[in-house]
Amino acid sequence: MNAASPDGAAYLAGERPRPEWLRRSPRAWLAATATVCFGGFMGQLDASVVALTYHDIGHSFGAGLERVQWISLSYLIALAALLVPLGRLSDRLGRKRVYLWGFTLFTLASIGCALAPNLLALVLLRAAQGTGAAMLQANSIALVSTAAPAPRLRTALGLQAAAQAIGLAVGPTVGGLVVQSIGWRWVFALNVPVGLVAIVAGRYLLPRTRISDAPPGRRGLADVFGRPAVPRNLLGALLAYLTLFGPIVLLPAVLQAAGRTPLVTGLIVASLPAGFAAGAVAADRLLPAPAGGRERVGIAICVAALAGLLVTRTTVAVDVPLLAMLGIGLGAFIPANNAAIMMAVPSRAAALAGGLVNTARAIGTAAGTAIVAVTLTVGSGRLSVAALLAAAAALAVTLRRARTAA
Repeated sequence: MNAASPDGAAYLAGERPRPEWLRRSPRAWLAATATVCFGGFMGQLDASVVALTYHDIGHSFGAGLERVQWISLSYLIALAALLVPLGRLSDRLGRKRVYLWGFTLFTLASIGCALAPNLLALVLLRAAQGTGAAMLQANSIALVSTAAPAPRLRTALGLQAAAQAIGLAVGPTVGGLVVQSIGWRWVFALNVPVGLVAIVAGRYLLPRTRISDAPPGRRGLADVFGRPAVPRNLLGALLAYLTLFGPIVLLPAVLQAAGRTPLVTGLIVASLPAGFAAGAVAADRLLPAPAGGRERVGIAICVAALAGLLVTRTTVAVDVPLLAMLGIGLGAFIPANNAAIMMAVPSRAAALAGGLVNTARAIGTAAGTAIVAVTLTVGSGRLSVAALLAAAAALAVTLRRARTAA
């Protein structure tokens, strides 16, 4: 049975309502967005930290890299495989409910990872973490898009993207200090206090799943792909995340081969997600044009930054501002692009659409990693940058065609 609020809106039963004073507050969307930011921050912090534990985990369990890498692969496989199914399930069971289940599962699995007695247990627990992360990511964008009023949607998604970027930026530094000082198990324990705070905050601050009052009509994937612009925007999301994560894989390999220390390398790489966070937060104020204009400006900045990286010599003085510039461009583009997707689909398919956006992000991340690995094997770092520049140019073409079709 469904529930109704005092204003007559219908909600799925079983989800705890927000306090009345908060629900009526014009800033309730900020509280919901901040709660979702916990998940975005924790997910990217975890993703950027775990690779630093490989050496110590291999030493603890007497395993080589070919076995240890499954602690990441099991997580990614579970995440990618479950995002869309869980998005569809969440539209039925409740986005707030599944989101909180996901945080609970992720936090419990993190405790298990910290206490894992052997590598097999750690790999299986990482798959459980990936399942919890899929429950979070399948609903994060949907929760933000249903909580924020339409004029604030790009700002809200920008804040969420900034939280992800901050987690990505601080992860290597924090993880390196933790592994070096108190051991790899504490890397997983870092998730626990964040998860506990987020579970409590989510219970009281996240909105319930509202039942659409639109006529039944089409359902499921037809609700999403029946909108002509959505497939193009999803392709845009994939290419944008490819362009974001490719340099994060490329730069450590190139810089350390050139003799940079891990600390200096980490600080240089951090300029990219730092720029992304700045662009995601500031774009609405500095670029108050319609979303299409914001997207065009963002991609133009990306192309210019990658072209600069391609033709200049690798130095700290050059790399840091160009990487920050690339991050700013992507920070302007990605939230606006994601907002366009969420605004195009009906609310009944919000979690499915959010799951597809995060699936595009996962595929783009994997593709960026693969492209860099292949181009470094057969060529050089400049070939990798050229491939990323080609992806950014393809993104610009996709955006132009989308506007022409519209």
